[in-house]
Amino acid sequence: MSFDPASLKYDANGLIPCIAQEAATGEILMFAWMNAQSVAETLKTGRVTYWSRSRQSFWIKGESSGHVQRLIELRLDCDRDCLLALVAQEGPACHTNRRSCFYTAIRGGEEVEIMAPMA
Repeated sequence: MSFDPASLKYDANGLIPCIAQEAATGEILMFAWMNAQSVAETLKTGRVTYWSRSRQSFWIKGESSGHVQRLIELRLDCDRDCLLALVAQEGPACHTNRRSCFYTAIRGGEEVEIMAPMA
């Protein structure tokens, strides 16, 4: 069965959440939004392309930073309203220069930084 990005369930703004996970290790790297066109572009090029809500434009991960996400596999959840992008990440995934955007934990009611920026 061929895949059609229009078959996904988008929110009222035409967006769908996408979680990026390092394919080799299972590490969760980041969360961002996609629309039907960015899903199609990601599948076509193999470079993960997101939709920036603040800029109202597409952004190809690593286009300006060089920290590219190469798509290994795109997965759909059971409700077709969330995506999981298995990627090969070059360098940090977070704009704070950390490997993952999830670098703060809540432990014992306190926020604890668990990951330093990459050198």
